Amino acid sequence: MKDEDSRYEAVRSRDARFDGVFFFAVETTGIYCRPSCPAVPPKRHNVRFFATAAAAQGSGFRACRRCRPDTVPGSAEWNVRADVTGRAMRLIADGVVDREGVAGLAARLGYSARQVQRQLTAELGAGPVALARTQRAHTARVLLQTTGLPVTEIAFASGFNSVRQFNDTIREVYAATPTELRAATGRDRAARRAEPGAGIPLRLAHRGPYQAAALFDQLAREAVPGVEEVTGAPGARAYRRTLRLPYGTGIAAVRERAHCAGPRGGTHPGGWLEARLRLTDPRDLTTAVQRLRRLFDLDADPYAVDERLGGDPRLAPLVVARPGLRSPGAVDPLEPAVRALAGTERAGELVRRYGKPLDAPHGALTHLFPEPAVLAEAEPGGPLGALATALADGTVRLDPGADRHTAEQALLALPGMDPDTVATLRVRALGDPDVAPPGACLPDTWRPWRSYAVRHLRVAGERIP
Repeated sequence: MKDEDSRYEAVRSRDARFDGVFFFAVETTGIYCRPSCPAVPPKRHNVRFFATAAAAQGSGFRACRRCRPDTVPGSAEWNVRADVTGRAMRLIADGVVDREGVAGLAARLGYSARQVQRQLTAELGAGPVALARTQRAHTARVLLQTTGLPVTEIAFASGFNSVRQFNDTIREVYAATPTELRAATGRDRAARRAEPGAGIPLRLAHRGPYQAAALFDQLAREAVPGVEEVTGAPGARAYRRTLRLPYGTGIAAVRERAHCAGPRGGTHPGGWLEARLRLTDPRDLTTAVQRLRRLFDLDADPYAVDERLGGDPRLAPLVVARPGLRSPGAVDPLEPAVRALAGTERAGELVRRYGKPLDAPHGALTHLFPEPAVLAEAEPGGPLGALATALADGTVRLDPGADRHTAEQALLALPGMDPDTVATLRVRALGDPDVAPPGACLPDTWRPWRSYAVRHLRVAGERIP
């Protein structure tokens, strides 16, 4: 939605379909909001529109305390786009700027830091530092309001270089000091400290309807013993898994919600999945959250997907039956590759033999998934060893910012790598929404959502053309 008059109509009607797609700011109040903000819509001449929250903050606006624009799902555009901007946004969301700086981001993209700065600023109204800074502020707010960590520790855990920078940013973004922001939860530090080991509670937001049952069904079928488990009855299941993260390890738990689909034929503003993260190092919060969002496909735009696919005679009844069906991703690109090449049972054996044991088991969770370098050394032969070696030495890149076409060509060049596995990795590891299985004859009218079309057919048990 590029036309400003159309954007204003979305604001005037409080249309939640566009939360995260754009933000609007009100010049008379100095506040920026999500389109669905419940406040009285401002007059058109007082409104400015921004592609990102960082751009609104850079223009001097602070986040609305009523609609909390920092909690919206990410824009689906960044997952669809394969250009430099889309790749950069995926990497920034994964915390690359915080860990490696703008130079590291640029190196991953294959451009100079100046080129990346210029391109992002021109298109989004904010450069990589400003975009990462907005993300840090959101991470800080979560830690302030859900943990008992001292403010100084939160400052550095959120990625800030100094306490002063942290304080200035929180005041600028939220118009409150860190202490005031923490007090706004109504929970004092003693209450937060009374929950040792409970982890960080989160609401992972999504837009529109969400078919949780189909996704949890797939996760249950694929669960690798020792690394993943799905427990509970359908409609109230819990998915738990271990996470290998840049600074440490984590245990994630995400709960199924039985009523995420909304009424058939109507609009559904969205919702969230309840999650809890236990991290050995709080600096990993941003990365852990983003990897869960990719696994559960929480930044998708179900309205755009269902509108396109629902216009096809064959897919229309499937879309009506399962509005908001998601195409799951992965938290570690090696996992779907091992499952595709060796199967789930063999993946479990590799975990037991080569995965790093947790310091203390969490129920059935006992190991981290093996690192590529460890697996490459332990299993040097065959397609799996070749892939692990390529991931370990960087010959193949399957991180969020990888160029999808380049990655596909590199994968196909590996010995024993077949097109079906490569297509699977484009969908699961690279999050490509428009993948057709090799040999399938899918109509162009299903573009750019062929991954979702195939998912509909498979969930319904229908043949892929």
